[in-house]
Parts: sequence; C-alpha cells; structure tokens
Amino acid sequence: MTSQAADEPETVVASRRSKITPQREQEFFDAVLDQIRECGYDALTMEGVASSTRCSKSTLYRQWKTKPQFVAAALRANHCPKFIGIDTGSLAGDLRAVARTAGERSDEDTRLLQALGQSVMQDEELKLALRDALVEPELEALRGMVRRAVERGEITADHPVLEFVPAQLLGVLRVRPLLEGCPADADYLLRYVEVALLPALGLSDATGPPGTI
Repeated sequence: MTSQAADEPETVVASRRSKITPQREQEFFDAVLDQIRECGYDALTMEGVASSTRCSKSTLYRQWKTKPQFVAAALRANHCPKFIGIDTGSLAGDLRAVARTAGERSDEDTRLLQALGQSVMQDEELKLALRDALVEPELEALRGMVRRAVERGEITADHPVLEFVPAQLLGVLRVRPLLEGCPADADYLLRYVEVALLPALGLSDATGPPGTI
C-alpha cells in the first residue's frame, strides 16, 4: 500500500490528500499524541488511530505512509511555542515568566517526552520533528531573552552560566517527575528560578518576590 502510494503521480497523491480537511487532519493528530501519552510510542498503531477516529486505515497510510512520518507530522502541527513573546524588560522577569508558562503545561509535555522515550533516539525523523516542535522554538526564545539582557547591560555576554540556562530550565521539567513522581508545576519552577537560577546568574537581588513576573 505504501509503495503504491509512493509510485503514483504526484497529482493523484495531492488530490487524495486534499480530501482531508484541516479540521479532520487535526483530529488525527490529536488522536496520535493522546495515544502516545497514554500508551507509549511503541504501542501506537495506525490501526488504533483509524479506529479511534473512525476512518479507514488506508486513508492514514495514503496520507502519511509510515508511523514515524505520521507522528512527526502530528508533532510539527501541534507545536505551540510557550516562551515566544515573553519580554518583561528584565532577564529576571523573563525567567520568572518562563517558569510560570512552562509549569502550566509541564505535565502534558513531560508525559509526551517520556512516552516517546528511546524511539526518538532510534528514529532520526522523529528526533528532528521533536526538536522542531518542542525544543528549538523554546531554545530560540531563551536565546532572545539572554541577548536582550546583554544589550541592556544586565549581564555580560561571557557570563559562564548563560550557556546552561536552557539545560537548567528544560532539564528540571524532565527530571522532577523521575525524582519526585510529580510534574514541575509553576510553583516549583518559580522557586527553582528564585533560589537556584537567578543567584547563579548574579541576579538574586532583582526586583520581584517569588511567584511574580
């Protein structure tokens, strides 16, 4: 089935693809990511998605050909960068805003990352899709916050902690569920920023009590 779809003229494939409305396509993507969170990537099947969305399995295979391609498309379509647009006027304020924003969806995002697990390391397309959807947009937003802070003179460009800011913020999101069995919610992340990250950056005296933006 997949080879037949690949061998057909591009106009025929495009015609078939056009029959799926954006709303219907989003239903498929939502079903894929929901099943990954609930059962894990390995347990996900095209048949299961077809059943839950009441469509034919052949429809999914014509559109995406393989499970990795399907999941990669779902990740890219559902990406919603959380940190873009944060600009409070200070690096301390930005990091507090990041903590609050990340905490709001930490449980959902962490479950997805954990469910993808080892499969991400074994499939290059899946790994690139994950970076495109969940990692790189947030990294670029954090880099922008740091650049603005340097331009404002809040911190020097060669401060040794700056390169570790993304790893610290994104890493704690992933680690807390493993260590404590609960997500890194907004309260936890705000406290982490106040007592660990800001002091390391030399910004511990920045205005704003814990929990504020």
